[in-house]
Amino acid sequence: MATIEIYTTPFCGYCHAAKRLLQAKGQSFAETDVSAAPDKRAEMMQRANGRRTVPQIFINGTHMGGFDDINALDRAGKLDPLLAA
Repeated sequence: MATIEIYTTPFCGYCHAAKRLLQAKGQSFAETDVSAAPDKRAEMMQRANGRRTVPQIFINGTHMGGFDDINALDRAGKLDPLLAA
């Protein structure tokens, strides 16, 4: 099973959609709320090549992007192999 990390904020619809997609695939993940943690947001931005928006998703340490990115991977049939690795 893949190691998944997701940076979120509580009122982000895309964050909730990303978590629902991963949960529907039976995946667990480590969630980091960056809304009140400037140090964690800075960490996220550094790991995500400067991206400031949430969610930012990492699978096995590799930056996958946000919800639109993993949703596109899923539609293309490329997410499941990443999650199985």
